[in-house]
Amino acid sequence: MARAIGLVENVGHDHGVDYPFRGTIATSNGESIWAFRYSSEGKSRSLFFSTNVATLRQLNPEVEILHAVGDETRLVVSEPLGDPPGAWNEVPESAAGVVRPGTDEMRPFTPTTP
Repeated sequence: MARAIGLVENVGHDHGVDYPFRGTIATSNGESIWAFRYSSEGKSRSLFFSTNVATLRQLNPEVEILHAVGDETRLVVSEPLGDPPGAWNEVPESAAGVVRPGTDEMRPFTPTTP
């Protein structure tokens, strides 16, 4: 992802675009989710992930999808679904998160030149 966004930035800059990339991206292999929040300008749109589906179920019993997923499930959204305390974590600007069973991690994200 760092090389792909780096390529977009290089091509954009070569064509006179000051801020060629802005995006929030999430991808998965079915077990882990990789989520990225980055913009060339440093003003990305928001990106959040849930920390505890059990808490979300308790606070939002009417949301059926929450009853169909396991306790290790994480939701990645552009805006939180409601505001239950402790349920949502914002991905920081220029960061990448890895969400997987057991341990989640957050790290800085910087594009690289391909």
